[in-house]
Amino acid sequence: MIRIKLINIVLECRELFLRGYHSEKNVQYKGTVDLVTEYDVAIEKHLSKSLQEAFPDFEIIGEESTKEITHPKKAIYIDPIDGTTNFIHSLAFCAISVGIWEDGKPVAGVVYNPVLDECFSAERGRGAFLNGKQIYVSKQRDFQQSLIATGFPYTKVEKGEDYEWVLRTMANLLPITRDIRRTGSAAIDLCYVACGKFEAYYECNLKPWDVAAGILIVEEALGKISNEKGEEYTLDNHIIASSNALVHTDLLSHIV
Repeated sequence: MIRIKLINIVLECRELFLRGYHSEKNVQYKGTVDLVTEYDVAIEKHLSKSLQEAFPDFEIIGEESTKEITHPKKAIYIDPIDGTTNFIHSLAFCAISVGIWEDGKPVAGVVYNPVLDECFSAERGRGAFLNGKQIYVSKQRDFQQSLIATGFPYTKVEKGEDYEWVLRTMANLLPITRDIRRTGSAAIDLCYVACGKFEAYYECNLKPWDVAAGILIVEEALGKISNEKGEEYTLDNHIIASSNALVHTDLLSHIV
């Protein structure tokens, strides 16, 4: 089973991740607030080697090693530490995310948070799981009683269109939902939709490795993924919308 093989590979990096989480880091800047540590690089290097050996026909697309994002027919998208800012500040919402895609569709995905020991996984047509137990999205239908998650793009520092969109959607949603949360990890946010902690999650300007695993986990937990227009989400879309499917229409009507 691909899911189990993928879990085992990701778990190989548990100790390295935790060692970095609990120690001083050498922090470098990819942008004004876009950070990277030596542990991001080391974890990606280890994952890439193991994944290439296990799936030799697939091309690795990793956050720290990929110069130009492409979408090959067979691709494995790696985010060695989704939530690097949290990782640096010793906040528990950070995770390894690995998604396997073929022909533009997700095949298998794992999101593992070693700090909380939460391992989310899914394989196409075989369900979604948290630490081996099958999970499903929330059954909440009332948007006013829905807990929504979001994130803020690095482009916020430019105070451009993304920044304005973030403020506008926040103003739209805050009064008509139970509340809004921001964990700082897109991969975790998607998984928390999948297991029913959040009713919905939306964000703009993400990279493929941020969502490649979480998308399938939501779908296999019977949730819904789309772009802001309600169309099938592709890894090149600017906005992602995810939900328990029951509040998806409400979400979309307030994030355009």
